Amino acid sequence: MGTGHVLTEADVMASYGIDWTGRFKGTPAAVIRPADCAEVAAVVSHCKDAGFAIVPQGGNTGLVGGGVPLEGEIVLSLRRLSWVADEDFQGGQITAGAGTTIGVIQSAAGASGWDYGVDLGSRGSATIGGTIATNAGGLQVLRHGSTRAQLLGVEAVLGTGVTISHLGGLIKDNTGYDLGGLLCGSEGTLGVVTEIVLRIVRVPESTETVLAAFSTMGDAGEAVSRIIAEGITPAAIEMMDRLAIQACEEIVHAGYPDCGAALIVELDGPSVESGEFLRQVIDICSASGATETRVAASEAERALIWKARKAAFASMGRISPSYYVQDGVIPRTRLRDVLESISALSARYGLRVANVFHAGDGNLHPLVLYDNAEPGAGERALELAGLILESCITAGGSITGEHGVGSDKACYMPKMFSPGSIAVMGRVRDAFDPGDLCNPGKALPTPRLCGEVPGMYRPHAIETAGLAERL
Repeated sequence: MGTGHVLTEADVMASYGIDWTGRFKGTPAAVIRPADCAEVAAVVSHCKDAGFAIVPQGGNTGLVGGGVPLEGEIVLSLRRLSWVADEDFQGGQITAGAGTTIGVIQSAAGASGWDYGVDLGSRGSATIGGTIATNAGGLQVLRHGSTRAQLLGVEAVLGTGVTISHLGGLIKDNTGYDLGGLLCGSEGTLGVVTEIVLRIVRVPESTETVLAAFSTMGDAGEAVSRIIAEGITPAAIEMMDRLAIQACEEIVHAGYPDCGAALIVELDGPSVESGEFLRQVIDICSASGATETRVAASEAERALIWKARKAAFASMGRISPSYYVQDGVIPRTRLRDVLESISALSARYGLRVANVFHAGDGNLHPLVLYDNAEPGAGERALELAGLILESCITAGGSITGEHGVGSDKACYMPKMFSPGSIAVMGRVRDAFDPGDLCNPGKALPTPRLCGEVPGMYRPHAIETAGLAERL
């Protein structure tokens, strides 16, 4: 591996000790950058013997602290595992290293007429390893499914130092336990994924993109429900409210209408099918109260519509000094109810909330806007964001759709799962990583006891001084 890939300089390590939000920070004992699975296994084994916990880290685009080290842990950066296998894609699959960005995978597949279905706003920096960690869905999840649905094979190093390889790349394989499925969504707590085989699909013959404007989010939500009820499965249905539109327009200037809510519906497939569905979607939007519907007339116009949507998170800085990104899921049928609840909470706390989300699968991304210079505003924003999650749970939903639990939402897990369910998850984690080596303190509600420190055992100061002993 070479000493050049073991980093200990404080200023260099600082960039590995923080995620995209800037809210979660930690100081690693070192940053190690392995180049392949064998080096990952060697590092994991060494850390296990030396008593260091490790934090697998990809592109550092996380939003819940999942890839941020606790004090004194080793960051295992997987950015050097960035490659796409040079092979024939005709089997409908692609193999990549865990540090490869989604954009690189999509470009490699697209050059041969294929498409990787998980499309993210952060595609240029988010790695496939990171999206496996959180089971990300992205913009086209309605048609293609989340990352887990694309996963055909996986290679990983467990917390025991053992390497597992299930890289057959078979379209169907019902043999044994689904270890890849367990690793997907485990947020690096079961082991370190190093190599992945992914499902890809042919680039569709035709793609139609509709931008529909509505007076209210409720009307837009009604259109979403009617589209799905009609049996139409678009590649994507995205929604933005007025605040989100205003922020995006300041950066992208995509020409979005001034409205209470905008709906982006994208249809792909054979030309005859997508053309027929396009007519039905326009009729449904109009019947649901759309004040305007616009069909992208060219690839350039389509790209501009999506550029604005993908810029939503980053553009919030134009309308607010600070903001908190939330991520929850609700049944589509409860969309209007939960949006009204968010609006009421926004008024109650005196904080604006910009809504931008994957409406097709009910994955909400409310953005709580606040000014950190205002005393107590940050705390109010966090409290409001937490109540939004509770609204999602009450509606029969989930506390995360793709950003993960990390350290940010672990305390909400008992609100969603029974003690028995959490205990079973803990036993699965113990089976993969009995020493709690991999990303301790994340995903599951720890510490379990007051004063318990997550991760590998660290002696307390009074124990070191000989004033107490561990029982």
